[in-house]
Amino acid sequence: MDDLREILRHLDPGSCSYEEWTEVGMALKYEGYSAEDWEAWSTKDRARYHEGECLRKWDTFHGSAEPVTGGTIYQLAIDHGWDPTREIQSGFMDWDAEFIADGKIIDPGWVEDREIKQPDRWHPAREVKRYLETLFEPGETVGIVVQSRMDDEKKKYIPRNAGMSFVVSDILERLSTCDDDIGAAIGDYSKDAGAWVRFNPLDGNGAKNANVTEFRYALVESDTLAIEKQNALIRELELPVAVLVHSGGKSLHAIVRIDAPNYAEYQKRVDFLYKICQKNGMEIDRQNKNPSRLSRLPGCMRGKQKQYIVDTNIGKRSWDEWKEYIESVNDDLPDFENIYDIIDNLPPKAPELVEGVLREGHKMLIVGGSKTGKSYLLIEFCLAVASGRTWIGWKCAQGRVLYVNLELDRNSCLHRFKDVCEATGTPREAFRHLDIWNLRGRTESIDKLVPKLVRRAKKHSYKVIVIDPIYKVLTGDENSAEQMAKFCNQFDRIATETGAAVVYVHHHSKGAQGGKKSMDRASGSGVFGRDPDALLDLIELPLTEDAKRQTVRNAALEAGSTWLKKNYRKVWAELPQAHDFNMPEDYYNTVKDRTGITEWLGDFLNVMLAAEEEADAYSGLRVDGTLREFKRFKPVDIWFKFPIHEVDTTGMLQDIKPDEDSRSRSNRQLQKSGKRAKTKEERDDEMRSEFEQTFEMLDVEGKGKVKKDEFLTNVGYSEKSLKRRISLFDGRYSIDSNGYIRND
Repeated sequence: MDDLREILRHLDPGSCSYEEWTEVGMALKYEGYSAEDWEAWSTKDRARYHEGECLRKWDTFHGSAEPVTGGTIYQLAIDHGWDPTREIQSGFMDWDAEFIADGKIIDPGWVEDREIKQPDRWHPAREVKRYLETLFEPGETVGIVVQSRMDDEKKKYIPRNAGMSFVVSDILERLSTCDDDIGAAIGDYSKDAGAWVRFNPLDGNGAKNANVTEFRYALVESDTLAIEKQNALIRELELPVAVLVHSGGKSLHAIVRIDAPNYAEYQKRVDFLYKICQKNGMEIDRQNKNPSRLSRLPGCMRGKQKQYIVDTNIGKRSWDEWKEYIESVNDDLPDFENIYDIIDNLPPKAPELVEGVLREGHKMLIVGGSKTGKSYLLIEFCLAVASGRTWIGWKCAQGRVLYVNLELDRNSCLHRFKDVCEATGTPREAFRHLDIWNLRGRTESIDKLVPKLVRRAKKHSYKVIVIDPIYKVLTGDENSAEQMAKFCNQFDRIATETGAAVVYVHHHSKGAQGGKKSMDRASGSGVFGRDPDALLDLIELPLTEDAKRQTVRNAALEAGSTWLKKNYRKVWAELPQAHDFNMPEDYYNTVKDRTGITEWLGDFLNVMLAAEEEADAYSGLRVDGTLREFKRFKPVDIWFKFPIHEVDTTGMLQDIKPDEDSRSRSNRQLQKSGKRAKTKEERDDEMRSEFEQTFEMLDVEGKGKVKKDEFLTNVGYSEKSLKRRISLFDGRYSIDSNGYIRND
């Protein structure tokens, strides 16, 4: 459960019933909070709060078999309009929220008071009629309270009950014949107390928030300022006021157009409205937030003062128009600049972090397919910046690095950094400049993670922040340009707030990538490839059998030479260079012949054999890219030699083209030859026929079984392909636990 005091920030005590207020106290006590916590929240309801009442009530809560728990507070907050998924955290809002800078539109100290004149002629019926016709439709129901009582503690009159409900057209008809005796239309009221009205239409079954049928208006009231100042500020703020009423007391009641589609949206709009008013010098009475709230009914006397309409339909015409106006004058955007004034004194560009590729404070995306070692490449990058060394051929500026680990468990992540550090020969001192934030199992959506990340990162002077991988914090539809643009904007926030470059990794879309541009290979919306300042794309190169053999040969020879030089330098110096030999066995035999059989020849051989096995798993990759700040670089060919990447210095990869989809390629070849592509059924028939012929050929004794390994060796395809072919026979063939294919 979250901190209940934080959740209570979203629950207005003024909108709660007495029963709900009591339940909050019970829940707080059950969850271990104090009576002071309950009282601190209750004081926000200035109309009903009585000092000491919470402490007295607290002592009566003794628990029960069915206790009221913290979940009640959570649910109450939701019932009253709180949406926990749209929570604003640390100044950052979610994707659908609107951002207003400080909300200040005017300087109240420079706003001149605006005088208010009472009506020269007093026509109570006209006042009520004008009010109702402005706010309601004839067929709607309005709530009016005429009965009152004196609150001895507050020394003022307050409503005695919830009042009565009236159909507006019925009141209007009675007002037309009452000759200003409005009591004949709405009931007699006390002229010492005045009367009240609910400014939103009701369903006729009560006067609670649940009985409101249209969330049309909100009440703005401020009784801490002079009436003339209130009048001036309401008009200066261009509030979309439907009716402005003098309360007959110390305040004006502005009935402001809200036009919310539901209660949740009503609360958001009222919060926004009150925030703007308070930022501009109007201390708002926040107990008026609920839509069923009472306001003063014009046309009534309140002691010696009149409750009357000051004006109608002032300010902007609608909520949307007013909100657009507020945002236009307070959008937190920079002013226009005339380039002529600065062209001869331009600010310097941000320093280069990766020479010719990325600047400090910019964004870089690394995209690649599976088995390309993207995470290892990022770790190599972190170490290169932390040590100020090169990274796949590019010089990196030295600086502090933060690596945000979202995927690996902490221990594996730390070991991975150590392994890469040792494999690359990076000095261990580099770790002094490298921090890791391990968040596996604690990840949140990007909009919730970013404020926490920024808050922590500001305490350090990071040159780069690496986030790996982004799918862990990806929220929304990956293929939606709008949602992904908002997602990518979060990286802008990190860069802007911290000054660090932001580097993150994403994966390729499905299918072949060879025929695509680098910026189009990322999975999902094209926004991914077009948003960053630098995009580096890793695509695997299809090695030919000759290239594979050559790679294995070179690795074995290099490993043997290195081992020999380290352990038996004199022998190594007397031999030809390793690359002069055609095969590793030639190198081994030469060493054996020249030195005779010694105790270390077996170790020498094992080193080369191990290198061959390791090299068999090497991947050839091409790094292409799209840059916003620099000219396009020539693609870089690299090897992924687990756990690190190395630039290809042999030139072996330069002539290999990225693979394209084999089916598309074969279809194009068929189109050129004029032949028709085979259907799936035809291909399945061919696979069945090939399988049966091979099985019969190998089953020389006619026992209906063939060793699986022997079968695979003969046909040359994988075990996965074998199972695919067996599935075409609907159970006629199977593989048993002893490794035999059987004809059942």
